[in-house]
Amino acid sequence: MRQILTDAACKTSAPRTGRLEIADMRQAGLVLRVTSNGVRTFAFRFRHPHSRKTLRATVGTYPATSLEAARKRARAMAEQVEAGTNPIEVRDTERATAHTRTFAALAARYLKEHAERHKRRRSAEEDRRNLALHVLPKWGKRDFRTIRRADVIELIEGIVGTGKHVAANRVHSLVSKVFNFAVDADLLEANPAVRLKKRGVENSRKRVLADKELAAVWHGIVLSPVSEPVGLALRLALLTGARASEIAGAHKSEFQNLDKPSQAAWLIPGERTKNKRDHLIPLSRLALETVKTALKLSGDDTEFLFPARYNNGKPLDGHAFTTAMARFCADWKEPPSPHDLRRTVNTRLAMLGVAKEIRDRCLNHVTGLRDPESRHYNRYEFQQEKREALGKWDKTLAAIIAGRR
Repeated sequence: MRQILTDAACKTSAPRTGRLEIADMRQAGLVLRVTSNGVRTFAFRFRHPHSRKTLRATVGTYPATSLEAARKRARAMAEQVEAGTNPIEVRDTERATAHTRTFAALAARYLKEHAERHKRRRSAEEDRRNLALHVLPKWGKRDFRTIRRADVIELIEGIVGTGKHVAANRVHSLVSKVFNFAVDADLLEANPAVRLKKRGVENSRKRVLADKELAAVWHGIVLSPVSEPVGLALRLALLTGARASEIAGAHKSEFQNLDKPSQAAWLIPGERTKNKRDHLIPLSRLALETVKTALKLSGDDTEFLFPARYNNGKPLDGHAFTTAMARFCADWKEPPSPHDLRRTVNTRLAMLGVAKEIRDRCLNHVTGLRDPESRHYNRYEFQQEKREALGKWDKTLAAIIAGRR
């Protein structure tokens, strides 16, 4: 039976026995089969592109699948036949490989093939956490090919709506990186997040700890609920201005001349610094004491100054510093972050009259390293100037924690 299918025709009475088949005159190949028990099923009837055998591919049941949707799917199958492929084989392949096209599968490939291979451990772990916390609960089971620009905006706006503007921007960047990875791997033709304006509003932090706050952090950060090794690591951050990731992954072998206070230093290799340049930090009196205490606590069975507590063979996770500061300063009006300790060191050095060039060298800032002389010829490490600068800060901090200021 052939006729132009309409919704009224799709609701035609079921035959008493057998089945009724209606071929749509508007979309070639589309048929509606109605059984005696009232089940109505759309199918696409076609000839195999090579064997010419007549085949039937199920499209969907009515009314769950609308007539319009059935025609659209039948039209797509007709194009596949015209291109020389079998729609049934294409569908079976799609079903068999569906699990590899979920966003969760794409994210797993991104972490393994890009983040873990090309990023520092801390950055890779941050990507893993953000995906697990903000993205996978929403998109984990979705086919990543179906995610559109509007979906990205909805995801980011959902985070902004909770007041987490910084987290929203970090997730925005991460999602864009994952889709760029998919484009590079020839899994997508375009990145739906490309050139999408950041939707979170970030305020540049200006937090610098006052004397009373410095004294409170110094004395209390090594006490419960913060573990002593984590507290010592934060003290080292306050004394040296080193980044949290550099301190967390510190190897014992990086520390030199610990038995000679005037020459004691910490040499961070370029593969562990942000700008990929070796960074020498002269150790002041308090810094040397802190390192020696940490060495005793770490024991002899690890290469790391701050080993992970429950993960043998690995260093402390830098995220532990953020957690420790949040716990210790939970009742503060404006709780500082580990990076605020670094900002405090820089600010205090400036207050002590240390020139910007020397401050930059103390903190291993990239400022001024683009000129040929700095990059290729000037290998002077400014050891004496840095030792004097950090020595001044050491004496100031010692007076603060002793209550003499």
